[in-house]
Amino acid sequence: MKLSKLFLTLLIVTNFASAQTKKDYNQYVNPFIGTGGHGHTYPGPALPFGMIQPGPDTRLDGWDGCSGYHYTDSVVYGFSQTHLSGVGIEDYCDFLFMPTVGKPQFINKQYASPFQKKNEKASPGYYSTFLDKYKIKAEITTTRRAGLYKFTYPKSKESNIIIDLKHRDKVLDSWVEIVNNREIKGYRKSSSWAKGQELYFHVRYNKPFKSYGIVINDEIQPGLKKAKGTNLKVYIQFETADQESILSQVAISAVDDAGALKNLNNEKDGFDFTKTLAKAKITWNKELSKIDAESGNKKQLTTFYTALYHSLLNPNLYMDVDGRYRGLDKKVHIAKDFEYYSVFSLWDTYRTEDPLLTLIDRKRVLDFIKTFLAMHKEGGLLPIWPLANDETFCMIGNHAIPVITDAYAKGIRGFDTKLALEAMKHAVNRKQFGIDDYAKYGAVMADFEHESASKTVEYAYDDWCVAQFAKMIGAEADYQTYITRAQNWKNVYDPSTGHIRARNNGGWWKPFNPTEVNNNYTEGNSWHYSFSTQQDVNGHIDLMGGEKAYQAKLDELFTTKQGLTGRDQSDITGLIGQYAHGNEPSHHMAYLFNFTSHPEKTQYYINKIMNEQYHDQPDGLAGNEDCGQMSAWLVMSAMGIYPVSPGNNMYNIGTPWFKKMTISLENGKKIIISAPAKTDANYYLKGISLNGKAYNKLFLNFNDLSNGANLSFALSATPDLKYLSSLQKPVMKITENLIVPNPIIDGPQETFKDKAEVNITSALPNTEIYYTLDGSIPNQNSTKYIAPFSIDKDVTIKAIAYKKGFKTSYVSTAIYKKITNNYTIKINSEINKSFTGGGNDALIDGVRGAINWRVGNRWQGFWGIDFEGILDLGKTQLVNSVSIGALQDTQAWIIFPSETEFYIAGDDMNFKLVGDVKAPVDAKDYTIQIKELSAKVNAQCRYIKIKAKNYGILPAWHEGAGGKAHTFFDEITVK
Repeated sequence: MKLSKLFLTLLIVTNFASAQTKKDYNQYVNPFIGTGGHGHTYPGPALPFGMIQPGPDTRLDGWDGCSGYHYTDSVVYGFSQTHLSGVGIEDYCDFLFMPTVGKPQFINKQYASPFQKKNEKASPGYYSTFLDKYKIKAEITTTRRAGLYKFTYPKSKESNIIIDLKHRDKVLDSWVEIVNNREIKGYRKSSSWAKGQELYFHVRYNKPFKSYGIVINDEIQPGLKKAKGTNLKVYIQFETADQESILSQVAISAVDDAGALKNLNNEKDGFDFTKTLAKAKITWNKELSKIDAESGNKKQLTTFYTALYHSLLNPNLYMDVDGRYRGLDKKVHIAKDFEYYSVFSLWDTYRTEDPLLTLIDRKRVLDFIKTFLAMHKEGGLLPIWPLANDETFCMIGNHAIPVITDAYAKGIRGFDTKLALEAMKHAVNRKQFGIDDYAKYGAVMADFEHESASKTVEYAYDDWCVAQFAKMIGAEADYQTYITRAQNWKNVYDPSTGHIRARNNGGWWKPFNPTEVNNNYTEGNSWHYSFSTQQDVNGHIDLMGGEKAYQAKLDELFTTKQGLTGRDQSDITGLIGQYAHGNEPSHHMAYLFNFTSHPEKTQYYINKIMNEQYHDQPDGLAGNEDCGQMSAWLVMSAMGIYPVSPGNNMYNIGTPWFKKMTISLENGKKIIISAPAKTDANYYLKGISLNGKAYNKLFLNFNDLSNGANLSFALSATPDLKYLSSLQKPVMKITENLIVPNPIIDGPQETFKDKAEVNITSALPNTEIYYTLDGSIPNQNSTKYIAPFSIDKDVTIKAIAYKKGFKTSYVSTAIYKKITNNYTIKINSEINKSFTGGGNDALIDGVRGAINWRVGNRWQGFWGIDFEGILDLGKTQLVNSVSIGALQDTQAWIIFPSETEFYIAGDDMNFKLVGDVKAPVDAKDYTIQIKELSAKVNAQCRYIKIKAKNYGILPAWHEGAGGKAHTFFDEITVK
């Protein structure tokens, strides 16, 4: 019996790969890891950082369908050419191909086919499944810019391939053209996460199709060779013998159809599926061999190498073979000395994935930086979260900055540093997302901007990175400016709770619960940001009152029994106490015990996270993969080192995951990390040596590793506290231009009756505080704060804090208004704890909620229930009209009440209906808007009752279908 051509080729390739790398690392990669649970990965083939990702689409929408695939699905709609790895918003899945048999169908739920998991296979560079409905075997492999499909059909005179240009997101424009009986090309401009993505394709078949049809609005249009529209599909038909394979090679381009054809013609292996697959395997084996992990536990190796595989999928090449690319300005440019990329999930990846690549793929990191600078020149801004040819502005911060700074600190050169600093300064000084308020007040204020606490700490970290970069290139004045701003995290640190909190009206947002997920934080709560001071860990320790207090707070983070409160946030997963490994802000926190007298807790929690939050099954990721960050955390932590503060040269020491790892560097040198005593039980450090000599630090410098190193760990099952206490702790501390944090003006929320007490404090001990009550800017000649004082009228308080040897604080401002009416209100419905409006009287306090309902804590919300409130005017009087302000933001699940009723009564409280108002706009109106729901009264009354019917359960057309709608109110007006 002869061996198949495929088997022979793979055998040759495997032998060649083994000779090159001594090991087949591909065998340890399972692309299905992360496709279950909430990992949001895809199983289709792609080359490292490749431009195209052909693969199966099994889910059309929904949060767990962001990649187009979920492991629990059993129906495949077809195979599209682009996929996102582990993101939280739907996009890509462009140009669906679906092989069918019989009369062609053009509705995806009609031409879709069931498949069985036992027939589904995936490995680096390869995917296959069997379409039960049509008895077709589908196989896919890929190059950097072109996918190669092999569809093996039963005997049929009606063997089809459907090309669906409408599939997935909203089509803004598209066209398709039959080039000849082997080739088809097309274009699609679509809107989803990226609002105007443009993409072209050119597909070529190994066999002429006998017939074809262009389908417009799901109706075949006989005789057409080209068509334009927003609902285009094509079918081609072959006659096939039993088990005959039809191969199709497809390339994409964001530039034009000529670019797609060039990319296609550049693939010299054409329809040779075996050779193309073999080359893909070699490419992956070479990339994966950069880190050689030794273990007898295949599940552990599979978990690790799949993590490394996922770390090497994104960003994606976004440039044609001739160097052309479509920039963020929507224009076509040429990359002359670098490769241009897209899909930068920087809020996530700056933390670990980019530092990992800075260690093992420095040339590509340089290309990333050149891409960033091109985006700055062409799109006007360093990237935030660029997708295709669009800047999505998703997530917070300016985190291209730490990537550039970290790379430069680690010796990556070859880019325009003057331009880079200019781009950094522009990014952190623009008027967007509260950055201008941050620069003006030293913090993003919750009065004006949502997610203010998170933004403040992340902007401060970016400022620190600007300072470090400026210092490295000799821009001393810029260093002084930004090392000062890097301390702005202190302006949102609350010493009374030990937490990072949102600033509102001179004081704190109230009420406060550190477990509450609300609009002051990005995908999290206060716990998830209260240690986001990576640039100034020791400054944080000092401000908290010392190492014992800091360590106790870290302990509480990991051990608290309190669960999440507030709104539901799908991203917060992988909880250990309030530590959330499934979302990125937590990722450095277990390493912070190294800064305390208990580094054994770093080793304990790192080992726990590696073993419990990762495994080799489809749900083997604790949260979204986020373009490599979730996996890169494991890759670096498994080495026993981690970059707590990207932008400097320090790696914190954790605990290794393997007995031995060898990291091959681009300069030909190797880092060998050994832990011969490593077992499941042995993970505590009892000895460290570097290059054969005892090493007495809990951190390493990049220079210790960059020219190769032998790092050895001695491990035990119990911590040796005496030995660990002898090791030098890492220090991350800002010591120059120290600031006085902004004064905290603690009074009523915004309004008060009769009188109120005001207290002014500082997070920094022994400061002097001066204030004014007339709105003027205070100085040291103003009234010195000595003790709490009372107010009994409208007032604007401004306060400033001084301390010798420190930079004076910014001015804090609080505006308080006295309520002059005698109204009281009783709310008979449960107020949503996340949207209290500041308390029970929020609807009658004279302060109106803004159209940006996420700021100011002024809207009072009711979730899934009807509203009833009774207003007491204090005495019987003539009322002309009454109204209540309501807000609708359908996308945020906030919908006007379907009906609002107004009742009045005298002292007897015998209510009668005086007005009935239907919803002022349709629930499908996605415009964010405020409407006054009102009724004419023209009668004497004392009491006014308002009843509003909640919209109820969100219907099928809403992305939150099945969830409960919110109703938002503020303010009740009586005339």
